[in-house]
Amino acid sequence: MNPSSTDNPTLPAQRAPTLRSSTKNFPEKETAPPHAIGVASVTQLATRLAEYLTPSDLKKVKEAYRFSDEMHLGQVRKSGEPYISHPIAVAEICAEWKLDAQAIMAALLHDVMEDQDVKKDELIERFGAPVAALVDGLSKLDKIEFQSQIEQQAENFRKMLLAMARDVRVILVKLADRLHNMRTLDAMSADKRRRIARETMEVYVPIAHRLGLNNIYRELQDLAFCHIYPVRYRTISKAVRAARGNRREVVSKIMESVKQALSSAGIAAEVYGREKTLYGIYRKMRNKHLSFSQVLDVYGFRVVVDSFPNCYVAVGALHALFKPMPGKFKDYIAIPKLNGYQSLHTTLIGPYGTPVEFQIRTEEMHRVAESGVAAHWLYKNDNGVLTDLQQRTHAWLQSLLDIQHQTGDSAEFLEHVKVDLFPDSVYVFTPKSTIIALPRGATALDFAYTIHTDIGDHAVSARINHESATLKTELRNGDIVEIDVSDDARPTPNWLGFVRTGKARSAIRHNLRTINPSEAIELGQMLLEQALVALQLPAALPAAIAERLVNETSAKSLEELYADIGVGKRMAVLVARHIFGLMEMQTSGSSNSASSIDKKIEPVTISGNESTSVLLSSCCLPIPGDDLIGHLRRDQTLAVHTIDCEIAKRLRPKEPGRWIEVKWDNGLHRRFECRIRVLVQDEKGALARVAAEIGESDANIVHVAMDDNHTSVLTELRFTIQVEDRVHLARLMRNVRSISGVARILRERSS
Repeated sequence: MNPSSTDNPTLPAQRAPTLRSSTKNFPEKETAPPHAIGVASVTQLATRLAEYLTPSDLKKVKEAYRFSDEMHLGQVRKSGEPYISHPIAVAEICAEWKLDAQAIMAALLHDVMEDQDVKKDELIERFGAPVAALVDGLSKLDKIEFQSQIEQQAENFRKMLLAMARDVRVILVKLADRLHNMRTLDAMSADKRRRIARETMEVYVPIAHRLGLNNIYRELQDLAFCHIYPVRYRTISKAVRAARGNRREVVSKIMESVKQALSSAGIAAEVYGREKTLYGIYRKMRNKHLSFSQVLDVYGFRVVVDSFPNCYVAVGALHALFKPMPGKFKDYIAIPKLNGYQSLHTTLIGPYGTPVEFQIRTEEMHRVAESGVAAHWLYKNDNGVLTDLQQRTHAWLQSLLDIQHQTGDSAEFLEHVKVDLFPDSVYVFTPKSTIIALPRGATALDFAYTIHTDIGDHAVSARINHESATLKTELRNGDIVEIDVSDDARPTPNWLGFVRTGKARSAIRHNLRTINPSEAIELGQMLLEQALVALQLPAALPAAIAERLVNETSAKSLEELYADIGVGKRMAVLVARHIFGLMEMQTSGSSNSASSIDKKIEPVTISGNESTSVLLSSCCLPIPGDDLIGHLRRDQTLAVHTIDCEIAKRLRPKEPGRWIEVKWDNGLHRRFECRIRVLVQDEKGALARVAAEIGESDANIVHVAMDDNHTSVLTELRFTIQVEDRVHLARLMRNVRSISGVARILRERSS
């Protein structure tokens, strides 16, 4: 082969006889022999690229391949393959999307900065600034010292997401990289497989969904499921294979009936059976508490028609064929999903009374449904105009830059972005009928910040469907939302308690951080006065009460206390309750008199996301579902205990006036720590079995300790774990209790 040839599609393969590259089979050890894969992989990549790249672009890709091959010479993967097989496989995936030469070059070079210490300046000199910028966005920050692995991971994600916001090709190459790594994950140790799989499920799967890359989304889900819950994966996989034969007759009967009905209606269409993914089956079983047979008894079909009007004609023909189930028709063509997905969905009662789900779409809608933003990655069509999908993607990417400007650190940035990655959405309208997609549970204030940060910062109220509503009102599908603003209005710490989107939360925190001292004092005083009025107390504090309040807090003056409330360091409602208690004591003349506060006002609602003004006590570690009691400490922080906490029981008689009712907020979206103790038989592998089952129960292990008493046949294992609520914990404990060798498991209530 002539390396300088620009019209020969074959890429140079200096070590082709020894190269291996992954195919789409999983796991990798079931693929073809090493030599065949290596040669075919390079040739296949070149052939695919020659279909759409110019000869001059092919020449540049060849140069990138040569450089990557040289840099990775002698480097091997955990599986023993030459490392160059990985960049080639990533480039192949990108070529399937027909990404341009710069993106393919970045795919081939994506690890040279990280693994081989190649400088960005060298890449700029050899391949140009755009390629170097893509590779830089894909490289981790291994050369920077971080305080913890979590901080390092968060900073790596921030760098990648910000690079993605500037050039969407970064995330396309990164997803291709992650996909190939997940396909070849078997070579890793079990704990590393589980960690990488969880990271994939938490970050990369939602990003793929958000960008409409449904093929990648589904495959990453199943691969992550396989490594997080290997036993469940194998069980469901085996059951699906066994059930396919029994379903064949029903599928054939439905298929023939549908084809005949569409043909009679004069509609040219292709009809496909639609297989559920293994993770989709598992998630439906878990979330809806269904058996395997109940989930598999629903049949799915996809109908691809030749024109937009025929989508609706096809629905009419299908409804005439089978009876539709009420409330099961959804029009995602008129109102596309956030990631650009368009289809008509309907569920019908098919033969033998079985539910049959149909998705009806055009060929173009099908292409976008499978490839999402990758189907339009060039951003503009032939007229230079952004498509609807590109506009939505551009707006989301721009919001990442807005959040970056407003957040203080990488962990906070990642927290905000993860909130926006959850796929469940609600669709509302502006007064001009523009569709706005928001996460489920979003409020009118989230809508205001989505329109513009300035509108959110100055919002005072809302009108939903032309009726007055508060900013904390939760939005529903189809709502028409208007926001009333005032130049005098500004964010308050209370807003953090109900906003749902990352953009709103980061903008509010940014505004509170930048507030000047005089404004903070004024805002804090106003919030405290409102809280006092709500308790039917005078807004103006008596001098004696004000003096005692300052003395009992860490504040140096009343103005400092107001400022702390204004910037969110203290909660106005807690300070007001403290004042209520002081007034009760003054009236009764006793500092230990029982307060009647609990009988007069509502409990404090907490979500666990509050600032340092609310602390979940480490002695009992409350989780959602626990009955709570709050200790209003002298520094105006609220220590939250479980109602049966032994330490709380001992402290309560000493200061009864400082204990108040507390309750959990609804719709919590985070995990909480708790402690469990497990008594197991003192035998080999006991800890590993228990830890594995905790992971299988979808809980995170924060800390583990072992009390080994050699005089006993039992060993005590103590875990600190993260769970969603008491129901989640109960399910986990039930699963652990069923392990052979486990004698007892209990939650540790006080420490």
